[in-house]
Amino acid sequence: MALPPLRAAIVPVTPLQQNCSLIWCTATMRGAFVDPGGDLPKLRAAATQHGVTVEKIILTHGHIDHCGEAKPLAEEFGVPIEGPHEADRFWIARLDEDGKNYGIRGVVFEPDRWLVEGDTVTIGDLTLDVYHTPGHTPGHVIFHHAPSKLALVGDVLFQGSIGRTDFPLGNHQHLLQSIVEKLWPLGNDTAFIPGHGPPSNFAHEREHNMFVSDRAMAA
Repeated sequence: MALPPLRAAIVPVTPLQQNCSLIWCTATMRGAFVDPGGDLPKLRAAATQHGVTVEKIILTHGHIDHCGEAKPLAEEFGVPIEGPHEADRFWIARLDEDGKNYGIRGVVFEPDRWLVEGDTVTIGDLTLDVYHTPGHTPGHVIFHHAPSKLALVGDVLFQGSIGRTDFPLGNHQHLLQSIVEKLWPLGNDTAFIPGHGPPSNFAHEREHNMFVSDRAMAA
């Protein structure tokens, strides 16, 4: 049986149990870490375990549990950081301060590339589409690999829930619009890895999610 083009391993990191994902191209065994918020020894071990050569770091948004240790990890591997959208500069600029508040490490950085709607990110032979999905933060983006029917959605959508919007610059209406206008058109058969908790798929959430099911949105 042929290998799927993309494989993913979820590595929960930080006391907030954020889902850092190691995704890789099975043809080249080149990969990327998505949202490396911390626990770098665990991440190094995951790359070694799966035999992946890390070629970049990609970020969905600027909250500390998603990118607090992106810079030291990028420096260690000698790779670039791509994402999020520049509207999250506010959050990245305060990583050091937020780190002190949460008791975890936060290192301020400048991405090698800010991402915008319509951009693509390459990992080995894979091409991921970038969608700007504000609401949880103003610069949140998601990554979609259409051939695999897989999306990495950060803190936009969870199994049975949605991202918080009570942080600075959060916007509940923008979040709902991002889910309905950016995620749902990717297809009901799209599976997703969220920033916290177990994976799910869009069909399940449209049927059962109390915040954004088709029934809830029609009410």
